[in-house]
Amino acid sequence: MRRITRIATVGAASAALALSVTACGGKSSSEAGTDSNEAKAAIAYDVGGKGDQSFNDAAYAGLAKAEKDLGVKGTDSEPTDGEGDADKVQRLTDLARAGNNPVIGVGFAYAPAIKKVAPKFPKVSFGIIDDSSVTDKNIANMVFNEEQGSYLAGVAAAKTTKTKTVGFIGGVETPLIKKFQAGFEQGVKATDPSVKILSQYLTQPPNFDGFSKPDLGKAAAQGQLDKNADVVYHAAGLAGFGAIEATATAGKWAIGVDSDQYAQKGLAKYKDKILTSVTKDVADSVYNLIKSVKDGKPESGEIRYGLDKDGVGLADSNPAYTKMTDVVTAVEKAKKDIIDGKITVKTTP
Repeated sequence: MRRITRIATVGAASAALALSVTACGGKSSSEAGTDSNEAKAAIAYDVGGKGDQSFNDAAYAGLAKAEKDLGVKGTDSEPTDGEGDADKVQRLTDLARAGNNPVIGVGFAYAPAIKKVAPKFPKVSFGIIDDSSVTDKNIANMVFNEEQGSYLAGVAAAKTTKTKTVGFIGGVETPLIKKFQAGFEQGVKATDPSVKILSQYLTQPPNFDGFSKPDLGKAAAQGQLDKNADVVYHAAGLAGFGAIEATATAGKWAIGVDSDQYAQKGLAKYKDKILTSVTKDVADSVYNLIKSVKDGKPESGEIRYGLDKDGVGLADSNPAYTKMTDVVTAVEKAKKDIIDGKITVKTTP
């Protein structure tokens, strides 16, 4: 796989990832996407980059699956620290000019860049994950009902806590992350109104360090543990690595996000205390868009993934979780009620 990348460091607990660097080609806008000899696809990572054991790694898994199953040549491109929209515009432009189709921005931060770049490459399909604000005939908006999966996490947390105190850590206070908070808090209170919820954000826009710095997540989790929380749910990307580390080290339950973090190799040291994770099928959303382009029927418009399509869910990889039959039963009932329309989950706290 060709990569445009930097060296990513996952705090003190993770090794540096040294990745190869390859420059994109120099095709003009009119030539982009017309090379029929080789199917090529690209993803441009969000804050935290590859190795976050969460959101970005899930997108990479979809690209890797497309390489294996569809014979597509993949390129994955890393963000730079503190970059602005102009950097993203240049990255997406380079990827499109190199003949990649589709070109996928991983995260809502790519919306302004895709709005500028997509019209210049009408033959290229662009995908954006977690945003539906930018629309055009060659843009696919892959969005998720994060609040639904988070509601299930709230049910699990309320049924598991012994101290009657649970925590939520959001990376950056944005409308997207508020969906995680809203669903979690609603699920907790619907299950046990007596449970106290500690909710906290690591940073405020335009500071997006709350998605990339594990030390921030670690400090926040420790603060919640000091206030008697014994279940901590994070929606903080790479910063969530630190939240899981602190929670697991204290012998309390962590709830992961986006990927099944119990199964992530980089978190293996803490897996026994990762009760479950709120999953988003980012991998399939990436794979499905790539396949649609290869099949000549590119997806476009809003493509929504919810509980009804297993686009979001709650992981059950940890045997300790599956043995908690009362927790599992409560979660399954809540899932059915949401799908059946008996429960409407809020998208704002």
